[in-house]
Amino acid sequence: MIGMMTTKSKESKKIARYSLLVMGVGFLGTIPYQDYFWVNLLQGGFEAGLVGGLADWFAVTALFRHPLGIPIPHTALLPKNRDRMTNGLVTTLKTDWLSKESIQDKIKQIKFTDIFIGKIEKELHTEAFRQGLVTVMKKLIDYIDVDKLTPVVKEQLFANAAKINTSKILKTVSDHLLKERYDERALDGVLVKAENWLNERETTYKLGSVSMNMLDKIEVDGILQFALNSMRNLLSEEKLGSIVKKLLLSGVNSLQKPNDPNRDAILIYIRNELQKASENDDLLASLNKWKNQFLANWEPDETISKTLKQFKLTAIELVEDDAFCDRYLMPLVENILANVKEQDARIDTWLQKQISLLVENNHEQIGKLVKENLDKLDNETLINTMENNIGKDLQWIRVNGAVCGFFIGIFLTGIQSIVRLM
Repeated sequence: MIGMMTTKSKESKKIARYSLLVMGVGFLGTIPYQDYFWVNLLQGGFEAGLVGGLADWFAVTALFRHPLGIPIPHTALLPKNRDRMTNGLVTTLKTDWLSKESIQDKIKQIKFTDIFIGKIEKELHTEAFRQGLVTVMKKLIDYIDVDKLTPVVKEQLFANAAKINTSKILKTVSDHLLKERYDERALDGVLVKAENWLNERETTYKLGSVSMNMLDKIEVDGILQFALNSMRNLLSEEKLGSIVKKLLLSGVNSLQKPNDPNRDAILIYIRNELQKASENDDLLASLNKWKNQFLANWEPDETISKTLKQFKLTAIELVEDDAFCDRYLMPLVENILANVKEQDARIDTWLQKQISLLVENNHEQIGKLVKENLDKLDNETLINTMENNIGKDLQWIRVNGAVCGFFIGIFLTGIQSIVRLM
């Protein structure tokens, strides 16, 4: 853009020089032929055009520098009055052209949501928008710093674990166990295991051996001791074990029956213990102690880091799937746009208010910025900048001066010739 302005300025300067040159050559060329009326007319035109062109050249040049380098008074007006011109430009810019009020009034006329929504809806179903949306999502996921996030997750994990209400958990677990009748299932499972063990061949010998050892340890006086010794001599370990086994199997089989009183008594005991577990201070203290010891010795950093890294990879793979974009991302964008449309007045008002406050608080910076940029330029650079931007029009003043002077000169010479003839 600056190059185009410089080229146009040079072209206008060239035209201005040619116009002045034409007037000068015309004036000199008509001097030998003053006896002819039409030559006198042209000479008058060329003379006036030369004077007008030179005068306008002087005026235009004097605006920027001393004509011919001669320090004539009231020339080089721009360098001499630079500060006043800069301050005047800044003041005009702040108070008239870009005043706070004018900017704020213009901002109030802008419907930001309409512009935003219109642009999004226009691009919404294009492949470029879809790819851009996926790229943004991938970038956001990629920006997650696992190393920085791991301590945060660990801290929250420990904080939440420390707040765990052990009593409440026990109450929930016990209620669930009772609701699903796990007490009966557990008892039945134990009874089945006991029955299977009792039916094993070696169990008879084990029971006999244990029973015989117990009899040997019993010490009584008198006839009872005689009876006990007689029974021990009559029974072998195998026979005694078989008797005990039958007794135990009978008990197990009875407990397996749904309406057995002993079974009901055991289940009632189990249920009472489960219901009271959440109020058992010793149990709660033991569990809390175990929890605190576990947390004190637990180092989950590596596990958390691996989990987060895997989460990132899974999330990126999910986002890259076309089905995810169609099923989740696009409906999400459409839903957001619908919500924005419903709130457009509030959003516009809020945005306008924020921008107006920004203008209110920083309006002085506009003038300061202009002044700072102007102050950075030395006189020669500033003059060249002004000439390149407005010099084109100023050079046409020189052309107009020469052309207008030419026709006025012809007109005045004509009047002068007519007066002489009279």
